[in-house]
Amino acid sequence: MRLLFSTVVLAALLAACTALKQTKMNPTVNTLGNNETDDGWQLLFDGNTTQGWHTYGKASAGSAWKVVDHSLYLDPSYKEKGQTNEGGDLVTNEEFEDFHLQVDWKIAPKGNSGIIFYVQEDTTKYKQTWHTGLEMQVLDNVAHKDAQIYKHRAGDLYDLIASSSEAQKPAGEWNHVEIIANDGKLDFILNGVPIVSTTLWNEQWKSLIAQSKFKDMPDFGTFRKGKIALQDHGDQVWYRNIKIKRL
Repeated sequence: MRLLFSTVVLAALLAACTALKQTKMNPTVNTLGNNETDDGWQLLFDGNTTQGWHTYGKASAGSAWKVVDHSLYLDPSYKEKGQTNEGGDLVTNEEFEDFHLQVDWKIAPKGNSGIIFYVQEDTTKYKQTWHTGLEMQVLDNVAHKDAQIYKHRAGDLYDLIASSSEAQKPAGEWNHVEIIANDGKLDFILNGVPIVSTTLWNEQWKSLIAQSKFKDMPDFGTFRKGKIALQDHGDQVWYRNIKIKRL
């Protein structure tokens, strides 16, 4: 009995030490520093739950979206027609207008996903998040077939503007992105490298849409406020350190 008790206690101590070591190794995951809090940043993911998020058109997050190792993880074990059963695009409960968004993402080999913003959640008019929202592409540029399509590679403003530089890391490694939308000015930064810069809603913007796959969607790219979505494209993807500052 003593041996069993000692073994249980030892296992618990080892687990606690491992957790403490991991926290010390990466103390900033899903947290805000004092300066960030004072500067108006807010966490969109607490690292432990899907609180603040729900599946597009639903009341809560689908069970395929799980919290694994303090990351939002899409488990596509069961899927149909390109999307995961009990998955779907995950959207914020809140809407945002001018903002600075930061996200870490990691994609599985041959994986595809996206960070979509200015999403209008009116499922009677718009069946998908990308029918209204703009997308920063998340992709394995090496192995996914979409990488062969211009303006469909990681970091691109999907089907609208190609990245000026390819700064993404290989599948399985974490990437850090920033999306800054402020008074019609849109900038993408990937792993510290500025890759997309454009102006929304002017005549040039309308021309870009007219030459894209969204040309027959009259409301696409017209909204100045909306929700943020993490795309379910039927592949494994992880997101963490999701934080935003309203501008």
